[in-house]
Amino acid sequence: MVEPVFVVIRFRVGESEQAGFGERLQAAVDVLAQQKGFVAARTGRNVDDPELLALTLEFENIGSYRRALSPYDVKLTAVPLLSQAIDEPTAYEDLPGDLLS
Repeated sequence: MVEPVFVVIRFRVGESEQAGFGERLQAAVDVLAQQKGFVAARTGRNVDDPELLALTLEFENIGSYRRALSPYDVKLTAVPLLSQAIDEPTAYEDLPGDLLS
């Protein structure tokens, strides 16, 4: 069985730079949303540290996430933005609801 994955990508962006960053972030989400296996995206700002932003993406499985990063338009639009992310692991597999209880 192929499991869904979610991706958590965090960025540190000064408050004065967030408007321009938001435009680039939206362009990246738009191009990723066109990829096969894409499910959803969310963005957020940390409530305690307003310079810490997060992008979460959902894909049908790890293969669709990895393939989504390959097309030329993604490399042109999304990859430069993603290269500014905090360097940490980003892809997580869904766990059954009772696994951690």
